[in-house]
Amino acid sequence: MKIFYKTVLLFLLVFTSCKTHKSVTNSTVNSISTKKIISNHYNTAFKQETIYAKMNARFKDKKRSVSVSVRLRLEKDKTIWLSASKIGIPLAKVKITPTNVSYYEKLNRTYFDGDFSLLSKWLGTELDYEKVQNILLGQAVLNLKKGKYNSKIVENDYEIKPKRENELFNILFFLNPDNFKINKQAISNDEKKQVLTVSYPKYKNIGGEQFPENINIEAVDDADLTTINIEYKSVEFNKELTFPFTIPSGYKEISLK
Repeated sequence: MKIFYKTVLLFLLVFTSCKTHKSVTNSTVNSISTKKIISNHYNTAFKQETIYAKMNARFKDKKRSVSVSVRLRLEKDKTIWLSASKIGIPLAKVKITPTNVSYYEKLNRTYFDGDFSLLSKWLGTELDYEKVQNILLGQAVLNLKKGKYNSKIVENDYEIKPKRENELFNILFFLNPDNFKINKQAISNDEKKQVLTVSYPKYKNIGGEQFPENINIEAVDDADLTTINIEYKSVEFNKELTFPFTIPSGYKEISLK
């Protein structure tokens, strides 16, 4: 069941580059300062306490294509929980906290329980809880308030990029000028020939929040391409949630090396 494992982890932990359907309605984008763009992005940040959502996820690589149903429970800044199934049959669960990543899948009776360091090494980019959460919410994976950035208008988006290039990777953000959420964010490592991006074709107003309707993920590792398409089917905020997770006895621990 390694396919599903990759599906969930890439969905949660990757930033990729793919075709984006713009949700911009105006043909003219106002030119404003980089500082104002970044300020507006954080002024529209997600403000609810919890999310309960049902999603469809489709995974495709050069060998196979598979679709699963996923339930998401998220308590902001504390816990991300996912449960996946196929035609009603439970497949796997994932639980992520600021300090821990836990996972098990039923078919091969395997599990993983550890911190972010191994996942960061496996995916070739540094990961933490905040980055994972921001991907799900349409927020920038880096704290734009801490760095120095330039901006320009590119194809009706505000493009944000660091003033000084990083020696290890390149990163770009494309912000929607209507709601200042992320339309696309991409990170690349030229040395390792990796390109990792996440894009958001469309947002929907749910209870006053601009929330993604879809998340399209594309991971390029040298000549290998993996795509994951996520569709939120239903979303509710501020429900009281539980996060049941117990690794069954008799399961074999796996390594992501």
